[in-house]
Amino acid sequence: MGWVDGADELPLSRQCELAEVPRATVYRRLAAKVPEDAGAEDLLLCRLIDEEYTNRPFYGSRRMVVFLRAAGRVVNRKRVQRLMRSMGLAGMAPGPNTSKAHPRHKVYPYLLRGVPVTRPNQVWSTDITYLRLARGFAYLVAVIDWYSRKVLSWRLSNSMDASFCVDCLEDALREHGRPEVFNSDQGSQFTSAAFTDVLKREGVAISMDGRGRALDNIFVERLWRNVKHEDVYLKGYANMAELMVGLAQYFAFYNAERPHQSLGYKTPASVYRSGIGGGALIVDKYGSAEVAAPETA
Repeated sequence: MGWVDGADELPLSRQCELAEVPRATVYRRLAAKVPEDAGAEDLLLCRLIDEEYTNRPFYGSRRMVVFLRAAGRVVNRKRVQRLMRSMGLAGMAPGPNTSKAHPRHKVYPYLLRGVPVTRPNQVWSTDITYLRLARGFAYLVAVIDWYSRKVLSWRLSNSMDASFCVDCLEDALREHGRPEVFNSDQGSQFTSAAFTDVLKREGVAISMDGRGRALDNIFVERLWRNVKHEDVYLKGYANMAELMVGLAQYFAFYNAERPHQSLGYKTPASVYRSGIGGGALIVDKYGSAEVAAPETA
């Protein structure tokens, strides 16, 4: 049963109680209202772009224009570029559409190619994704453990500033200790001093995806696909309050109940706790990247 029908009839305090989410956490993140100034046509285009990008993250603005026109929407590339930029989306293929760091921020090398991930808390990773709502949109950031695929922390925001990413990182460190290596893309939120200084403070090695390498952060990309297809698209959340409660339920299910094929049908939480049955390896093969299957116990 979704959280849309009748959700507005439940007080927010009751929704938080059912989802086991602290009310203070929700109220703090609802202080900033989700933007509602986008026109209905732009919101529809954003929905179509978001769904297609989730299935084909290598699509840049040119291919997205072709897709939208085939779907009966007459749009020019400039408009699609504007919408994709507002959603934080860029084609993964090498070229002008790949994400760029802030010009004054340091970019760190990618440290994980060919490195076997053999234990929990060896490598953590993060990314941001766009989530559409019936009345606006939101951005979701999460930190995951590569070995177990467990979601260690997550946060929602109505803007892509660095503060909610830092908050998410601090929460993961507080609850789970610290990793040996932390990987992200080259987005300005993760190259900012506010974010990297936290990692330096904890003595964590910083790794960043190479340009045009779609698989360098593949485990978070797969998480986004699951979140959208298994929860967000099905439930059609109307606002940030519903999304907050719904995602709390989904991530609890994802970590503790959803079996993962790559983990021998164990759950991320059990693999993270036991340190058995997980693993990862990003390797080069003929100039491209692939994910090697982990060894299972």
